[in-house]
Order: sequence, then structure tokens, then C-alpha cells
Amino acid sequence: MTGVDPDRLDDQQLMKELETIHRTRHDTLLYGSNDALRAHNERMAQLEGEYLRRNPRRLIASGRTREGARERGCGGTATPAT
Repeated sequence: MTGVDPDRLDDQQLMKELETIHRTRHDTLLYGSNDALRAHNERMAQLEGEYLRRNPRRLIASGRTREGARERGCGGTATPAT
């Protein structure tokens, strides 16, 4: 594994790591080697998993659900995760 174990990052560091990995995703997919893409996938899964573990009741935008996507145009609002 490359990088600090996600459970050792504080909330601010975790968010910075998530922002960086999401920003670099497209270039890694298009131009990275298979090994680079595999490492990127693993690291992203670790970071996102840690974020979800810490934030089980994060706000979910209704427009980001299947039902909400079908009802686009009705003005979606965010609701707590269940």
C-alpha cells in the first residue's frame, strides 16, 4: 500500500487525500499503466471506505439516488443517510 493508512488520517487529511485522488482519477484511467490503475483503485477504495465508516449518516442528495434521477426537475434536497 502507498500512503498513510486511512484510519490514521485526521478528517482534514482524509478529505485532502480524497480530493487529490478524485482529481487524478481521469488521467490515471486514460494514461496510467495497469499497475498504476490498480493501485489507484485500491487506494481510492481505502479512502472512500474510511470516509463512509466515519460518516455513516452523511447527507444524500435525493437527485443522486435512482428514484431522484427519475424525478429530476422536481428540485431534489439532501437527506441523511440511513
